[in-house]
Amino acid sequence: MTSGPHVPLTAADLLTVAEHGRICALAVRLERDLHEVVSRHQDLFTGRPFDPALVSSIAMSIAVTAPEYPAEQLRVTARTLLWVFAADWQIDYLARTADDVRAVVADCLAVADGSPPPGRHPLARLLAEIGDDLAAAPAFAVMQPMWREELGRMFAAVEQEWTWKTTPEAASEPSTAAPTLDEYLGNADNLACVLVNMAHWTYVGDQDCLDHIAELRVASRAVQRALRLVNDLATYRRDLQWGDLNALMLVNDSTEVTARLTTLIEGCHDLIRPLEPTCPRQATYLKRQIAFTSGFYQVSDFWGSL
Repeated sequence: MTSGPHVPLTAADLLTVAEHGRICALAVRLERDLHEVVSRHQDLFTGRPFDPALVSSIAMSIAVTAPEYPAEQLRVTARTLLWVFAADWQIDYLARTADDVRAVVADCLAVADGSPPPGRHPLARLLAEIGDDLAAAPAFAVMQPMWREELGRMFAAVEQEWTWKTTPEAASEPSTAAPTLDEYLGNADNLACVLVNMAHWTYVGDQDCLDHIAELRVASRAVQRALRLVNDLATYRRDLQWGDLNALMLVNDSTEVTARLTTLIEGCHDLIRPLEPTCPRQATYLKRQIAFTSGFYQVSDFWGSL
C-alpha cells in the first residue's frame, strides 16, 4: 500500500500551526497555575474525577476561548471554572441531605458578601481566594454586584436541580417530579457559564466590554442554555451512572433535544451579531465558547471516572 502524494504546507498553514502552538503554550501556563490551586486545596479535589486531564481540559478550554489574552489575565477565569467543577462535585455528588447543600451555599455566599473564610467549607475558602483576585481588578467596583448576583443564581439553580433529583417522587415516579424541558433550560444557571464569564470580563476589564455588559450578559445566558444541551447530549450515560438530570431524560424523543439545540444556537448568534461592532473581542469569545464546547464533547468529557 502506498500513501498519497505529499502536500507541502503553505506559509498560511505554517502560521496556523504556529498559532496553535502559541495557544497550547498558553494552556500549559494556565494548567500549571491550576495545579498549584489544586495542591493548596486538596480537600476539594480528592475524588477520582479530578484527574490531571480535567485540569488540563479546563486550561485548554480557557486558552482556546480567549487566546488573545496573556495567561496572567486568564488565570482568574480558569480558576473560576475549576471552582465550578468543585462546587458541582460537592453538591451534586457528595451532599447527602438538603441541609448539606444549604450549608455549602450559605458558607459560599457569606464569603462572597465579605465574611472571613477560616473554618468555613473548603469550597468557600477557594471562592474567597478568587474573590480577592477579582477585588484587585479595577472593574470590580462596577462588576461586583453583577458577579454576586450570578453566584446567587448559580446556587439557586443548583439547589433546584438537587431538589428535582432527590424528592421522593423522583425515586418512585420520575415523570411526576422531573421538570419539563423548558423548566430545565430555565434552570441552566447551574452550569455557571455566565458566572465564569462575569469573572472573565471583570478581570480583563476591557472598556468596550464594560460599556455593553448588559447585552453581553443576555447573550451569555443564551449561550449557557445552548451549552447545557451540548453537555447533556454528550454525557447522557455518565449522568445515568452518577444520578444526574439530563435533558434526554425529560423527553420521549431525543430529536426534540437536538432540534432545540439548533434553535438555541441560532438564537445565540442572533444576540451576538449586534455586539461584533461594539465589543468584538467578547463577541468572538462567546462564539468560540460555543464552538469549542461543541467540538470538545464530540470526542471527550471534562470529568474522569468515579
